[in-house]
Amino acid sequence: MANSQEHTVKAFDQDIGQLRGLISQMGGLAESAIAEAMVALQRGDAEQAARVAAGDRKIDALEAEVERTAVRIIALRAPMADDLREVVAALKIAGVVERIADYAKNIARRVPQIESEHRIDPISTLPAMAKMASEMVHAVLDAFAARDPVKALAVCESDRALDDFYDSIFRTLVTYMVENPKTISQCAHLLFVAKNLERIGDHATNVAEMVYFAATGTRLTERDKSHHGGTI
Repeated sequence: MANSQEHTVKAFDQDIGQLRGLISQMGGLAESAIAEAMVALQRGDAEQAARVAAGDRKIDALEAEVERTAVRIIALRAPMADDLREVVAALKIAGVVERIADYAKNIARRVPQIESEHRIDPISTLPAMAKMASEMVHAVLDAFAARDPVKALAVCESDRALDDFYDSIFRTLVTYMVENPKTISQCAHLLFVAKNLERIGDHATNVAEMVYFAATGTRLTERDKSHHGGTI
């Protein structure tokens, strides 16, 4: 009987390890998509932007694999309490990571619409914001893999800095549009890029809240976004 229980526990641990591995793969692809979309933006490289958009299919396939794996674990292992929370969290996190990749794809799709000549200065500040957002994604997936509520909480707390970065870029771009109406089209596209990056941070924070709940059984209080003034 003991050997049977040990086998069941080992099999469950392997299944959870597989889930974590799939989520990690998705996260890695999402991070790469963010970075590559920003390189395409800086260079005005429409071909690279198209590759970023096309690569989204890999993440969709991994999300489907996470769903199949999670359903199989629930059906065959009947996990309870904290184990069930982790499986459900993985299922939800896969959907959020897929949406993060969609934001990277949205950024890439803006690249051909942004004027390659006479590019304005704020383009050079967007990669720093993208790096901050990408680091949040990386950190929260590390927290999920380690089942670490403290790391998850740190990601939640870093979201305000990303919001402040967005607000700064928003004000800069609006100033450009007011002072030089010829930049309105380019600034509008860059505003959408910045907003997509801000949303990536929001989704990373959503994942952090899921990780915290999965690890502790306690939900974090809802975040206050009322300070956030820059909207499109």
